Amino acid sequence: IAILSSGVSFPRLLYPYWMGAAIIMLFNLALGNYVIPKANHTRFEFEERYYYDGPKGFSERDVHKQLEPGIFAYLESFNTRNNYGRKFALEKFDDGQLASKLEIRWDSTKTKWTIRDYYIRDFVDGREVITEGSVIDTTIAMDPEQFKMRDNVVESMSLSELNEFIDQQRMQGSVKVNALLVERNKRFSFPFSTFILTLIGVSVSSRKVRGGIGMHIGIGLLVSFSYILFLQFSAQYAVSGAMPPVVATWLPNFIFGGVAIFLYKLAPK
Repeated sequence: IAILSSGVSFPRLLYPYWMGAAIIMLFNLALGNYVIPKANHTRFEFEERYYYDGPKGFSERDVHKQLEPGIFAYLESFNTRNNYGRKFALEKFDDGQLASKLEIRWDSTKTKWTIRDYYIRDFVDGREVITEGSVIDTTIAMDPEQFKMRDNVVESMSLSELNEFIDQQRMQGSVKVNALLVERNKRFSFPFSTFILTLIGVSVSSRKVRGGIGMHIGIGLLVSFSYILFLQFSAQYAVSGAMPPVVATWLPNFIFGGVAIFLYKLAPK
């Protein structure tokens, strides 16, 4: 208030706050996309080794994955203890079709899958060709580590790793794609909110209110918690598919940005 009464305009008063907000935003982007994921990766390895006594179990059943365009895999179940999958089927949709009902196991020495008692049906020029055998090694674009991933594995991924993971999950037809897109957009929308919350904080603190500085702090905390709560609610709408992820994660910024502009216009000039 003293600075304003001395003749310094309110927009000029905001300059140092904008610079501080920019530094915080850049710092937040670097931490959220590179530093913290690396630290979480180390933490997860420690927890799995000493706390959880091994990797996460896989409880899902009837798993369908697209391994690459036109090639689909099915697993009734997968045991992460011995890397053993039951009732495996591989189907290729192209000029022909490959279909089989097999049991599959990961061979760590060969870094390949081993298929036992296999039965393969190929369709060539309208004819069915059947191949049978007891054991065969094969290379499939599917890794046992995919079944051992924690639910919060994205917290240990850098931005580039997250982008690759999203592309992979989208190709496989995963239901988790929306949640991953929300996570990626939040890594940018949340740091950007620094500018909005800064403008709200400066605009509120520039006016005299009953209660003095205590009231200013209370209003600031209320606005911050309201923003975080709104962001969590909108993110759930995106995960359920009721709202596009980019809209859900940036909607709080637009709404609170409007509030910030309104308070800025009411601030003393």
